Amino acid sequence: MPHGKPVIGQQAERKELTMLFPVKKTAAAGLALAFGLSLSGCATTEYVDEQIATVNNRIGALESKVAQVDSTAQAAAGSAQQANQRIDQLSGRMDGLEQQMVLLRQTPKKPRN
Repeated sequence: MPHGKPVIGQQAERKELTMLFPVKKTAAAGLALAFGLSLSGCATTEYVDEQIATVNNRIGALESKVAQVDSTAQAAAGSAQQANQRIDQLSGRMDGLEQQMVLLRQTPKKPRN
């Protein structure tokens, strides 16, 4: 073929090649992006250890607070139990005094003269 216009078959072949290059470039870019993201998704052992240490410290602090609250609650329960026992004792004494008052009111008074 002389240096003229390309033949129709050659035009179609060039068109196919031009269309393949953007697809190949896009596929390569997508593959590189996927590979890069897969590497960035991996956590290092050091990072995981730091995160675990942070969580363990927080758990330790919470356990300490729970122990303190439990101790305070136990002391309060003991004080409440002592107060209830004291009230029960006083209630018994009050019942006895009320009975004495009822008996005193029921007995006739003697004249003084």
